[in-house]
Amino acid sequence: MSLTIKQIENAQPRDRLYRLSDGDGAYLEVSPAGARRWFLKYRRNGKETRLSLGNWPEVGLKEMRERRAAARKQLADGIDPAHARAAAKHAAAINGANTFEVVAREWHAKFAPSLSESHAQRNLRRLEKHVFPYLGTRPIVGLAPADVLSVLQRIEKTGHLETAHRVRVLIGQVMRYAISTGRAERDIAADLRDALPAAQVKHHAAVTDPVQLGALLRAIDGYTGTAVVTAALRLAPMVFQRPGELRQAEWSEFDLDGAMWTVPAGRMKRTKAGKENGPDHLVPLSRQAVAILRGLQVLTGRGRFVFPSLRGGDRCMSDMALSAAFKRMGYAGDEALPHGWRATARTLAAEVLGVRDEVIEAQLAHGVRDALGRAYNRTQWLDQRRELMQRWADYLDELKAGAKVLPFASEASA
Repeated sequence: MSLTIKQIENAQPRDRLYRLSDGDGAYLEVSPAGARRWFLKYRRNGKETRLSLGNWPEVGLKEMRERRAAARKQLADGIDPAHARAAAKHAAAINGANTFEVVAREWHAKFAPSLSESHAQRNLRRLEKHVFPYLGTRPIVGLAPADVLSVLQRIEKTGHLETAHRVRVLIGQVMRYAISTGRAERDIAADLRDALPAAQVKHHAAVTDPVQLGALLRAIDGYTGTAVVTAALRLAPMVFQRPGELRQAEWSEFDLDGAMWTVPAGRMKRTKAGKENGPDHLVPLSRQAVAILRGLQVLTGRGRFVFPSLRGGDRCMSDMALSAAFKRMGYAGDEALPHGWRATARTLAAEVLGVRDEVIEAQLAHGVRDALGRAYNRTQWLDQRRELMQRWADYLDELKAGAKVLPFASEASA
């Protein structure tokens, strides 16, 4: 006989636990404390088992009967509902412990040591800002390409298309790690390779026209800023180094008598392994570069940094100092930037001076290989690089003086 809601509401506690049957194995159990719980009693493999169907009144009479019917169907299909529930709870626990954020942070902790510190931190910041707020609590095994696409499109709408592409790559790396550790079946980010427009690669503004370069060099010569900034402006075009490597230069790295600057591997733009185990980078110094450094040594040679901060202390010059100087000279960011000197040298040394590409690439500290396949080493092409740096400094002097401009090699042969 089926129960009614009124019977359930009128069921009062007794000295001992008792049951009210609703038929088909389901019953309401009333405890001496007044708790009322639903159960289903069934037999499987000759053994009587019972399955909890919830507590009254959280689970009402109608919902209890729906749960009873679902459990009876499982039994009819040869499935033990108690075992199925335990398996579902186990799967939920696994999924809860394997959310996207949990797996992503595990991946990051595992592989961050192989990256430079700044690169590893940048990867984590992108995940924390763009991915975790939307996918972080989701089980990684249940994610679909559409879930990732919504994240990427959200970034795209802000105008940061390149960031969207980088985030897709990061998600793909996390997914492949999840696959290798048995927590996902496929890389859903791979389905989205063509889901975003191609990002426009931004290059640092650089002057590659000899006439314009001469004008810029004359503007630098006429700059009236501090001695430290002026010296950095004059030296930067001659050394093929990134602004950060120049700003952080220390006097201990320079052999002015031997005309050589040895940039420590740890300060180069490399992987963490390259910074820790790679060779230092040698920068031969032209006569002009040595003269600039000797003049500056009188002012800053007693300190640690070649280009110390104006604020004092054991700090190098600010990363904005050179950019601010360019603006004071009237050069906008789309015309010339301190970062652009490497592109200027790479273009004109090859096209005008006719220097071999491998020599220029070695001086730029790019990881090229020689004809025998040997990896780049600290002394590769050193004699040729000495010649390059002196020829380049002489060429800059000619342009600054307004001397006859040599044509591009490709134009001369046309």
